[in-house]
Amino acid sequence: MRNKKFAFTALLAAAALSLVGCSSDTSSDPTTGGAEPTAKETTDGGTGGGEAGGLIAVITPSHDNPFFKAEADAAVAKAEELGYTTSSNSHDDDANKQSELIDTAISQGAVAIILDNAGADVTIGAVQKAVDAGIPVFLIDREINQAGLATAQIVANNAQGAELAGAAFAEALEGQGTYVELLGLETDTNAQVRSDGFHSIIDQYPDMQMVAQETANWDQQEAFQKVETLLQQYPDLNGIIAGNDTMAVGAVAAVEAAGRAGDVKIVGFDGSPDAANAIREGKMVATGMQPAVLISEMAVEQADLFIRTGETGQPEKQLVDCILIDSSNAGRYTLFALGD
Repeated sequence: MRNKKFAFTALLAAAALSLVGCSSDTSSDPTTGGAEPTAKETTDGGTGGGEAGGLIAVITPSHDNPFFKAEADAAVAKAEELGYTTSSNSHDDDANKQSELIDTAISQGAVAIILDNAGADVTIGAVQKAVDAGIPVFLIDREINQAGLATAQIVANNAQGAELAGAAFAEALEGQGTYVELLGLETDTNAQVRSDGFHSIIDQYPDMQMVAQETANWDQQEAFQKVETLLQQYPDLNGIIAGNDTMAVGAVAAVEAAGRAGDVKIVGFDGSPDAANAIREGKMVATGMQPAVLISEMAVEQADLFIRTGETGQPEKQLVDCILIDSSNAGRYTLFALGD
């Protein structure tokens, strides 16, 4: 057991060397406007030479989720700071609605689209449609299964963050006991990447047994219902690891309702305010925080640079490291960021 704890400590120490901080979120009321010069004029020649200004369309999943609201608000604030008008809309993980929103952005003459997409495969056609209209697309948070189409794909290093979360989970269970895993939306590549990251660490502990693996589709109520049933099936359950904090918070509520608060160790992913509060209250062990605000700001800054110069100066695919939030630093948590 001592060797495993030493390995856990070493893993966290190594990961700390590459942590990326992120700035706090600011909100802005979205507006719409024209675009001059047009995206077509900017991208066709590949040489830029445009000026800042015009519409940047921000499209994300539901703003009911604090993660997606934070990234949308950050993108809008940064774009308006740089002299653009903005629109901010949600596709609600509906590919058809996403396609309609991209059609709207095209018809409004957007100079760029910032997109947290509705599916790695179903989004390819929608991005192609924007590109064909001369509008560069900057993907945040979620990748698509095609390279060379979007101008940038800027995502959190989900594998690295999941390894941090998996190591914290194994440490909390002292390397033994039964646990369940809550998976995210199957069409989201991050769901599998995070699960693989968790297991790359947890599976090194032969005395940790996964008794169930359930999909809760990133949803809090669905996670509550799934965990409620699982606690009845496995009354001696020791831990729950969830692919996002929305599901983890649902698991916390189910564990509390079953009178097992503090007894079942829970770890999530995203770094949401609710998760940070639960960690401070001792109801959750940890979460792997994605720097949502930083990623959104990077996307808008690169869009601005591309509009003005025809280049971003960065590769298409860019990974930003996650940060483990636990009892040691939850007191410094702000909004998807760590303060001093």
